[in-house]
Parts: sequence; C-alpha cells; structure tokens
Amino acid sequence: MSETDLRMTRPISVHYLIAGPMLVLTLMSLIPVSLAGAQGGKTEVFPVQKASPAAVFIETAGNEMGLRRQLRAKNGVSELSSSTSVIRFSVAPTGSFGFISPKLLGMALITRSPDLSLEQVPPVSNAFEIHKLADGSGMLVGFVEANLKPQLTASERPKNVRIGLYSKPSIKAPHIVAMPLAKLVVDRMPVRLDPKEPGSGVLLDMELQSTANRTSSQTGP
Repeated sequence: MSETDLRMTRPISVHYLIAGPMLVLTLMSLIPVSLAGAQGGKTEVFPVQKASPAAVFIETAGNEMGLRRQLRAKNGVSELSSSTSVIRFSVAPTGSFGFISPKLLGMALITRSPDLSLEQVPPVSNAFEIHKLADGSGMLVGFVEANLKPQLTASERPKNVRIGLYSKPSIKAPHIVAMPLAKLVVDRMPVRLDPKEPGSGVLLDMELQSTANRTSSQTGP
C-alpha cells in the first residue's frame, strides 16, 4: 500500500473506531426512556398482578358519608370528572371511584363481564360504589356485619368465605369494606331488603376467594 493510501485510510479507521461505540451508547441510553413511556398511562386496563389487593375493612362505625370518605382516603381514590356521565371501568382513570346499579353489577359479576359501566353520581339510591386503585385493580364497596372482620382480614381469613354485602349501612351491617373484584364469585342477583320499596338497601350474596379468579383484562373481576 502506498504512503498516500495509508494517509487516507488511517483517519477513516480512527473516525469509525470512535463513532461506533458512541452510537451504541446513545441507543442504549434511549431504551429505558422508551420502556418507561410504554409502561405509563392513567387509563390502562388491569395490569397483570401477582396477587389481588386484600380487603380493606374500616373498624369504626359512623354515618354513611363519613365512612365512605374514610374508605376513599384509605384507598387513595377521588370522584370521577363531572364531565363523565357513564364510563367503562377499563378506561376510567386510576385512583378514582364511581357507582353502578345493583342490577348491572349483579349481571356483570354473574356473567363475568369484561367491563363495568360506572357513573359519577349514584344512578339509584341503593347503588354500589366501585374503586379503581392506583395499580388499576377494582374494589367493590359495601357494608358488612361486625362479626365478619376476622374472616376478611387476610392473615386470619379462611381459604374461601361466604359474605353478604349490603349497599347501605344498618344496625345489622354497620361496617364499610372494600373487597377485590378479582376475588369475588357471584351466582345470584342482588336482593332488595324491602321488595315493596325500590330504593331500599340491597343484599349481594357472594363468595370471597383467597386467589384471583379472573384475568387481568377483566374488571378486577
């Protein structure tokens, strides 16, 4: 090779030796940013979870609105936007709560529907409250008897337990609770406590299981 060829080749080789590693490092630095962007989002459908959240039980008794505020604060949820009339659970913002009528809730749970229709304002006076937690999982809110607390506590709860969940508090069921939708099995529609009164409290009979029974693409259920 001539002296002229060596002079032309040497700068090109050095240039590529420097530029090559720099390009690789630049591309590698962009990968975490892309992944982080793909994982974000406030309205994702349920993420895949290793375990569903445990039931949240408020031990104190009190007026209904006070108990609901206490539970919402504990779950870190706030009401849906006022511009929202009806929204699917899958696209509702995480960290929010809405309401669903007993009839629609019962049908969704019995048929294991992949989604729930939520409203900002209770559509009926005996509507059930639904929480969508920060991780995207769903919680069904209601009232239970005091003697059910040991069975709802994760460390003390048997494998499966049968529970009667009321839409409204009463002397019989004074404690508010939020139960993971993914662990609920329902085989019958909610029943009005007073058949003659359309707005009376509703009882939903269900089984709370120790493990999730539905896939991540469903409503917590």
